[in-house]
Amino acid sequence: MNEINLTMAKSGKIETKRLFLRPVTLADKEDMYEYASDEETTYFVFERHVSVEKTEEAIVEYFLTDPFGKYGIELKETGKLIGTIDLRVKDENHRAIMGYALNKNYHGKGYMTEAAEAILTYAFETMKLDCVAALHDERNEVSGKVMERIGMQREGVMRHVGKWKNGEYFNDVYYSILKEEYDASRKKN
Repeated sequence: MNEINLTMAKSGKIETKRLFLRPVTLADKEDMYEYASDEETTYFVFERHVSVEKTEEAIVEYFLTDPFGKYGIELKETGKLIGTIDLRVKDENHRAIMGYALNKNYHGKGYMTEAAEAILTYAFETMKLDCVAALHDERNEVSGKVMERIGMQREGVMRHVGKWKNGEYFNDVYYSILKEEYDASRKKN
């Protein structure tokens, strides 16, 4: 087992001021279905879940089969799962890709920025990664704003990455932050 996998296996819950980032379980199916069944929330991220059973299947296939780096975003105040965030280590060069989804009822409150900042801290300080990247569909500018708020720099656009819903092409906007940039931003604050 490599060092990164061992570190991820040892990690449990990440705590922020208002959130717990913790493993997703089948007990989260109703909360996840609430946003995963909403076309507006899922359009740029994944196929909408058409039933609670599909949400259960997604939890098993994505979060339980390979749980490393995948977290539910839970509100401390209520215990409700409002989204997910993950950190997928891509190679042995200490790079990872961050991805996330958030229930639209919780947009505009800074929750995703708070969760993403905690994931960056974990990536750079605990996992000792060198670079964390993220990308978003060009039409989903709100996601790009989160990336900018956590200090990521826009690197470019990958055009016509593939075909999405309704046969339309999509472009991905790519962002990243290096460990040295993260360290410099922490010194400023």
